[in-house]
Amino acid sequence: MSDAPPPFVPGAFVGAAHHYRARVYFEDTDLSGIVYHANYLRYMERARSDMLRLAGIDQRSAMEAGEGAWAVTDLAIKYRSPAKLDDDLLVVSIVEAVRGASVIIAQRILRGQDAFSSDTLTEGRVTAAFLSPEGRPRRQPPGWVQRFTAVMNGETIPC
Repeated sequence: MSDAPPPFVPGAFVGAAHHYRARVYFEDTDLSGIVYHANYLRYMERARSDMLRLAGIDQRSAMEAGEGAWAVTDLAIKYRSPAKLDDDLLVVSIVEAVRGASVIIAQRILRGQDAFSSDTLTEGRVTAAFLSPEGRPRRQPPGWVQRFTAVMNGETIPC
């Protein structure tokens, strides 16, 4: 028997949806034990980053090669019910649209174990644009459009 901790388990694709789990820690809450409003954005950002990584979209390599980086250009969020200390959360992300230089991702944060019987706490929609190192919109790498399209269609992604 090994004393080593289990390996890190990232999110996973369930059809066209990416599922990412998070837990509410004390540091995420205000004095009343309710998740501070800006932390919902952190959960969504982590889920999107995990989704991109699993889809084979290597943001770090693109930045290091001087190709560019993603920037959020539009964000809408609706708070429905508060998350509380120690809640198990599920962030569900779905690619809604892919364009040459941008992507739109819808996200929901749920309290519970699955996307069907859980309470929806927060809903959001993010538009991220691919920008050159100078900060100008630029077409994202061609392979990324193919990967986003595959994700959107619920296809298996070859990495």
